[in-house]
Amino acid sequence: MRTLYLIAYDITDDRRLNRVREFLKGYSTGGQKSVYECFLTAGELNHVKVVLERLINREVDRVHIFTMDARSRTHALGIGLQPKDPEYFYIG
Repeated sequence: MRTLYLIAYDITDDRRLNRVREFLKGYSTGGQKSVYECFLTAGELNHVKVVLERLINREVDRVHIFTMDARSRTHALGIGLQPKDPEYFYIG
């Protein structure tokens, strides 16, 4: 079963920032700037946490992972789009 997570980050170093961004793009179904929408299994979530721990500097960077409740309605303002659970995922 997949759960929708929002993963937001604030990375102080450009090199680490690019590594985190590129890593999360592989798991995201949408997002904007430093916030990604990711439908993850429990195993994928654990893997994402392990890799992010290696990519960031805990002294100056931060990553927040928010679990989204599928029963609640998303309110999008402006040009925001509702997240969609895709039919399949390619993780390469």
